[in-house]
Amino acid sequence: MQTMMLKAKLHRVHVTHAELHYEGSCAIDDNLLEASGIREYEQIEIYNVSNGERFATYAIRAQRGSGVISINGAAAHRASPGDIIIIAAYGIYSEAELQNYHPQLVYVDEQNCVLAKRGHIPVQAA
Repeated sequence: MQTMMLKAKLHRVHVTHAELHYEGSCAIDDNLLEASGIREYEQIEIYNVSNGERFATYAIRAQRGSGVISINGAAAHRASPGDIIIIAAYGIYSEAELQNYHPQLVYVDEQNCVLAKRGHIPVQAA
């Protein structure tokens, strides 16, 4: 059996640009791609915390250290600069791969610089 699991997450990054007249994609600072393991041209899901929109696109590389998170093309109607979003990528894993499975969870500051990386989501107290 194979199971689709969260591969990587960029948690609460800030949208810096929304470019309607641009070939569709999401430009992501190369530092964030590297930290998360998200590959250029990989399908990603975007969850807009600010307005509730959810949509799929693909990642492209933005300049390293720029902090850029640019929502491009038609998706630019679903996010605006300043919005807080979650970017997620998923993978399909075999039972054997799941024995050592941990997602790459990346947490950032207000300028989209990496603050922390984790392999699990901490348990929330009720």
